[in-house]
Amino acid sequence: MSLHYEVVFTCFLRDGTPEPVLEALRWHTGASEERPPHLDADEHPYRLLEPDPDSRLPGGEFASLRYQSLGSRDAWGLFTRNLWLDDDIGELTTVMDLLAPHVEGCGYGGYLREEYDTEMSVLTFHDGTHGPGPG
Repeated sequence: MSLHYEVVFTCFLRDGTPEPVLEALRWHTGASEERPPHLDADEHPYRLLEPDPDSRLPGGEFASLRYQSLGSRDAWGLFTRNLWLDDDIGELTTVMDLLAPHVEGCGYGGYLREEYDTEMSVLTFHDGTHGPGPG
């Protein structure tokens, strides 16, 4: 029997985030139909952040990438909430590698939680990379 994980990404990407990265995120979230030609199909085998309309997560799954004001500057806000099978958890690195060089600031970037667990693993970004480190 497979385990399921609630995976949440929540971060701001810098105003100057390259268009190929934004195109990749639009495709992964289901906001764009066509796979960007620059995405390697082996590294990005399928849409990792597209909401499943039949998800069993309370309140459903969600994905948003929008350009928004942070007061004195603008940034791309990303928020996704999806249910992933344990077989797909290795793909977290694919998403985090895509985001990390462009994340605005350091620290919290979301979490991973087994569906019925109360403990979560925090996802972090720092200095253009991801994982444990200064927040």
